Amino acid sequence: MSDAQLLLEAHGEDAMVACGVRLGRALQPGVVVHLQGDLGMGKTTLSRGVMRAFGHRGAVKSPTYTLVEPYEFGELTVYHFDLYRLGDPEELEFMGIRDYFSSHAICLVEWPARGEGILPPADLVINIERKDSGRQLQLSACTAEGLAVLGRLRAAA
Repeated sequence: MSDAQLLLEAHGEDAMVACGVRLGRALQPGVVVHLQGDLGMGKTTLSRGVMRAFGHRGAVKSPTYTLVEPYEFGELTVYHFDLYRLGDPEELEFMGIRDYFSSHAICLVEWPARGEGILPPADLVINIERKDSGRQLQLSACTAEGLAVLGRLRAAA
């Protein structure tokens, strides 16, 4: 496995949240994370862990119908996108999608392929698959920022 990839495993919901907390602690403003995996693989559960890393204690639900849910943490906003029900990528233009992706925000995008051609490229892609009774998360860095996230994850292990 190269420096641009990292494998994590999670066995159960609590372990997936813990992976999200670990990831959240490694993220910096300006990072775009694409979350890929079939329905029920734990993308939203992982996102809940990311929010907990920043101090959020409330519910984190998938913004399937609203497309985006903002979480404010002082100067930082984490935007959680779920594009599962997106009919056409052009709809993202109408909602002002480019305004969300700033150097002061972290963007977590579930079902990013549905926004292809409109979404900015990912710094980090996380593919979640079933492995035995748990999940395997393959993290792939796509940019220098993504490599830095993987470096911080490795250093914190």
